[in-house]
Amino acid sequence: MKIKETLKLTALVFIAMLQTACGKKITEVAQVEEKKPNIIFILTDDQRWDALGYVGNKLAHTPEMDKLAESGVFFKNTIATTPICSASRASIISGLQERTHNYSFTTTAIKDAYMENAYPRLLKKSGYYTGLYGKFGVKYKKLDSLYDAHENFGIRYNKKDYTSYYYKTLGKDTVHLTRYTGEKALQFIDKAPADKPFCLQLSFSAPHASDNTVEQYFWQEENNHILENVTVPEANIATDAYYDKLPQLVKNGFNRLRWHWRYDTPEKYQHSVKGYFRMLAGIDNEIAKIRAKLEAKGIADNTVIVVMGDNGFFLGERQIAGKWLMYDNSLRVPLIIYDPRNPTHKDVEQMALNIDIPSTILDFAGVKAPATWHGKSLKPFVEKENVNLERDTILVEHLWDFKNITPSEGVRTKDWKYFRYVNDKSIEELYNLKDDPRETNNLVDNAQYQDVLKNLRAKCEDLINKYKDPYVLEALNSTFDGEKFQWTVSDKTQQQTAYQILVASSQENIDNNIGDVWNSTRVKSAANEVIKPNTVKLKKGNAYFWKARIYDELNRTGVYTKAQKI
Repeated sequence: MKIKETLKLTALVFIAMLQTACGKKITEVAQVEEKKPNIIFILTDDQRWDALGYVGNKLAHTPEMDKLAESGVFFKNTIATTPICSASRASIISGLQERTHNYSFTTTAIKDAYMENAYPRLLKKSGYYTGLYGKFGVKYKKLDSLYDAHENFGIRYNKKDYTSYYYKTLGKDTVHLTRYTGEKALQFIDKAPADKPFCLQLSFSAPHASDNTVEQYFWQEENNHILENVTVPEANIATDAYYDKLPQLVKNGFNRLRWHWRYDTPEKYQHSVKGYFRMLAGIDNEIAKIRAKLEAKGIADNTVIVVMGDNGFFLGERQIAGKWLMYDNSLRVPLIIYDPRNPTHKDVEQMALNIDIPSTILDFAGVKAPATWHGKSLKPFVEKENVNLERDTILVEHLWDFKNITPSEGVRTKDWKYFRYVNDKSIEELYNLKDDPRETNNLVDNAQYQDVLKNLRAKCEDLINKYKDPYVLEALNSTFDGEKFQWTVSDKTQQQTAYQILVASSQENIDNNIGDVWNSTRVKSAANEVIKPNTVKLKKGNAYFWKARIYDELNRTGVYTKAQKI
């Protein structure tokens, strides 16, 4: 008898024995084994990695998140590969690095090609009932193709008072967005079909500040008691000396401006930090209600809960605010995966990434992740003891082309971080995270670490090339005849909507993206022939260098052409 036939016969005998012993039909057993879990993915806005009671933060009142961490898997070193909500959320939805999807605030929409494999769409196709409530955070007009039920809402930034957060109604009451978001989750769970597993993406706007208001933070009255009689300690590394170390590009930007909004006086600092943690407490209250609803519905034992922040946040460190930068305050976020079917607790030291979330969710659902995705499933950490992601170096980046926030890019390993500023790549920072976790001692000029620096620079370039957007619009055949800069557009199916030209006085400057002779900045135009302005003086006998980049119909930033000598 062949081996295959022997195994088949053995299986049949086992099934018959199982049916006799259990008194159940084998089809019933199979149905139990194949039952897919429900999945709730809770995404908070600006929750930094240590804004959690579980990690020992005495300012955080997060008992429900703490319970999930204590009963599930907590990833201690989770990185948002791009520390800004729009691009991070695009990465979570698409499974791709920002370098690839090339989406941020000023992009008119995320490219359709990258949404074909959006994780909610794949779940929906596989038979899951999908839902979204809260801040989607990405411009996309086809939410019906992703979610069976959805409502996309967030802070109203055009409002200058509490109505930025208080404008949704439940019955006759106007409620805080956090309460509204939680209630929509409860309604979704009640209405979800009993014959399908569900996946709910719940995206809270809190604890994001209400930027255009004097108060910045608005929380529910029920959380007034949080930190009521507490004086919040001063922020770490917040003296003038640490601020003075920052590059001027950062000092000139929104990180410093928003520090003045929130932290530049003791009174503002106390109000803002307490407000931040009170808003987190509001989210925690809703999570408690959601878990109670799961219990009441009898589905808690088969519902996986994932909790994560979309990016990190500065709470006054270095005398700055916001996120966007490559320091760990900005990059690190909390991540908890709770699977009631595997309640063994563990803390994971390995780096997890925001782009791991879609692969992880699909893995729990039994759906194969697309090969084009950049993340890895974290589900094995829930089920096994010895798991190795085999992840050595990751790309971190914030590429939004916006004059008030300087873009930056770099790499991070377990023990090291290297990054630079895109608009002046000569400004570099290198930190030994093991010895200097607060990133205060820049080793870029230290002779002892030049080999490390060169290695990480090379890895950065390799990953930039690896994750290059295949749809990027490029300026080709670029020439300068002494009067006109010219180029052709790489893809005739896409439209150029803007350009930028840099002219530099040296090869080094042009390689570092420094247009010290002329930086046109972004010019809205479809022209591929630009006359040199009279104000740009090129002296005879001097060597100059130039390059250009163009923007596509979605206002996605292109890559610079190879520098040419004039």
